[in-house]
Amino acid sequence: MFGRFKDVALLLGRIGVAVVFLAHGLQKWNNGIDGTAKFFEMTGIPLPTAAAIFAMTVEILGSIAFIAGFLLPLVGIGYVVISVGALLSVHIDNGLTGQGGYELVFVLALAGLALGFNGGRLSLDHLLWGRKRARRVEAGELQNA
Repeated sequence: MFGRFKDVALLLGRIGVAVVFLAHGLQKWNNGIDGTAKFFEMTGIPLPTAAAIFAMTVEILGSIAFIAGFLLPLVGIGYVVISVGALLSVHIDNGLTGQGGYELVFVLALAGLALGFNGGRLSLDHLLWGRKRARRVEAGELQNA
């Protein structure tokens, strides 16, 4: 009943989450790897240069992939890793809803994870792998009939 609407809603959700991460990634890009690594070091993130490269890659390339619906579970997990890092290193002391609180990174992490594992049929993942899986299920059902 809601099939098409559900897929459009999931696509819009992916776009919304990805745009926020992409904006943060482009902000890091403008600061450069060294500038981002220095900020990460100040906040106590271990291996700040590697963390900066990881965050920038997930937030920029991962967000483009997330919008397209490509490698959704991998990007969703990447979003969780980045969000947990931000929550623990920057936001935790501000509480859930205080100035600079962790409500946004908390919701983004969970939304990214949920959409990463159910991004809908309007995705490259579904186009590439969903149809193969559906055919395997059909073949299994035919064998069991």
